[in-house]
Amino acid sequence: MRAVVQRLSRAAVTVDDREVARIGRGLAVLVGFMKSDDEDTLRWMARKILSLRLFEDDAGKMNLDLAAIGGDVLVVSQFTLYGDCNKGRRPSFDKSAPTELAADLYARFQEIVRQEAPGEVGSGVFQARMQVSLVNDGPVTLIVDKESK
Repeated sequence: MRAVVQRLSRAAVTVDDREVARIGRGLAVLVGFMKSDDEDTLRWMARKILSLRLFEDDAGKMNLDLAAIGGDVLVVSQFTLYGDCNKGRRPSFDKSAPTELAADLYARFQEIVRQEAPGEVGSGVFQARMQVSLVNDGPVTLIVDKESK
């Protein structure tokens, strides 16, 4: 599983000119799934992301996690995170989980995040053409990977 995590001041997702999610200060989490991902991978990733100390304390140091600020989370499925651009000009997505598996993993990951996140949790629509707008605060952007066994 791979996630791109961005600290943000606000974000929204629109599908077919209709807003489907909006959050305030917190994290945007773009997630991609592999064929080998499982429940343990999803739980590890959710806990890792939610516990990252990416928010500044009074001294200006990144010492606060999402719970400390009561932050929100926006989760968006993005299979292109496993796009392999090493050969040719068109990315290969062979490492990405097949559609049905990815849909199940995405739904389950959202459930776990909703159970453990301190604030609101918004999400994109699986397989929809989405417009994601966000204000990256910092900017702070990290890539978090977890290979399943």
